[in-house]
This record gives sequence, C-alpha cells and structure tokens, in this order.
Amino acid sequence: MLVKNNEPDVLRRNNVKVVGDSDRVMLFAHGFGCNQSMWDRVAPAFSDSYKQVMFDYVGSGQSDIRAFDPIRYSSLAGYVQDLLDVCDTLGLQSGVTFVGHSVSCNVGILASIARPDLFERLILVGPNPCFLNDPPDYFGGFERSDLEDLLDLMEQNYIGWANYLAPVISAESESGALTAELTDSFCSTDPLTAKVFARTTFFSDNRADLPKVLRPCLVIQHYKDTLAPVCVGEYVHRHIKGSTLKILDVQGHCAHMSAPELVIDAIREYIGKSN
Repeated sequence: MLVKNNEPDVLRRNNVKVVGDSDRVMLFAHGFGCNQSMWDRVAPAFSDSYKQVMFDYVGSGQSDIRAFDPIRYSSLAGYVQDLLDVCDTLGLQSGVTFVGHSVSCNVGILASIARPDLFERLILVGPNPCFLNDPPDYFGGFERSDLEDLLDLMEQNYIGWANYLAPVISAESESGALTAELTDSFCSTDPLTAKVFARTTFFSDNRADLPKVLRPCLVIQHYKDTLAPVCVGEYVHRHIKGSTLKILDVQGHCAHMSAPELVIDAIREYIGKSN
C-alpha cells in the first residue's frame, strides 16, 4: 500500500481500513448516521478479487472528530474531499470501483465528475439526488416541512429522533435487529456533527449533476423505500447515460444490511457484464 508522506494523518482521520493486495480496488462509502461497518455483510464476498478500502467520513464512526469543521461539511464538497483525500493518500490513481449507499451515492457522483480517471465504475445503493419533492416532475419523497420537522426533532430530542428514524429506514419494527443496529449507530454519532451531516444530506440537490457522470453506473434501488422511492431510482437511471437499474425486492433503505446476498448478486452480475 502506497501512502503519500505529506498526508499521513488522513488514514487516522478517516479511520481507513485496507484489506487485500489486489491491483483492483473496491471502495465502500457509508450513508448518513452510519459507518464503514455497515458494509461488513457485503465486502467479504469480493475479498478474493478486490483490494477493499473502507473509511468513515469525518464526524462518523471512529473518525477523528477533532478534524470536523462545520463549514467544510455544510456541503457535500467536504465529504467528497474526504473521499478523494483517502484515495490520494493510498496512491489510488485509476480503476476504483466505488460502492456507495444513500448520500454517499451523491458523494461518489460528484467525486467521479471531478476525477473521472480515478473510477472504473460506480455502484449506487439507494441513491436520492434530491430528497425534496419538486412537482410536477420530481418526487423525492419529502416536503420541506417534513425535513425541517425532522431536524427540529434532532435539536430537541436527539435520542427520540434516532428512535423515530431508525425503523423508518429499516422498515422493521422498533424491536427489529436492523432497527437496533441503526439506532445504536445514530446514537453513537456526536449530535453536533450528525446535525450538520443531516442538513447537508437532506437539503442537497444533485439532480443537475447526474448527466455529467461519465463512468459506468449501476443503480440499485429498493422496491419499497421511504427515503428513496422507486421513481427516484428510475429518475437517476434516466439521467445517467448508459446506467443500469436494478430494483431489489427489499423493503427499507439498507439492502446491504437487510438483504446483502441480493446486493452481492447484483454487483457480481453487473461487474461480470461490464468486464
């Protein structure tokens, strides 16, 4: 593994983990309120053929929270820079298969536009380029008042917010195993950084960026997903030229956790066809 001497702290800052020594790289990026461990059910399936890179955005997981800057992370550009910093520090220059969930889909899209030569392909799990409804042509899933109420709940009762949102995302009961895992992840995230990341996530609009994507792209959408309805996946597919859409028979927003075998099969099938 090549590490640039002038950026040794990025590995610690973003809690970077590298597994394997293949020339091919698969880089996993987690969603809002989550961390790199959410990929533990998917990543091992590709350990024989890919070097795997996992990291936590600053403010998430086991990243160095001292590096959190509310101004930098008030836009997705800050998270894009985290991703590119990790790649540059590891000496990655091309051939990266990016696998992102939820808001990380937008991060990966923006990174691929900025540095198209870095990426071989994008795998987008549950993308939503704009969570806000914009009638009559776009249904993102939420009215602005819905999202403002959600952020107000974060301010007033962070634990209550986590207990409310986790079952919405998991599509399970409050006692479900996936709900508990998501709740624990939300509650272990510093509330101040989570609030900044939440506002950045839910109020970003990356619809205009979709036609700028130049890399091959697989869009994996859930059949029933409150945070990213099927029509959103279809929108992403229509606006990223040459993309492939795969709709999984999965409820909730986290197929990589609730139905990892379906995500693994979808990725393998896509990679097999694109090689």
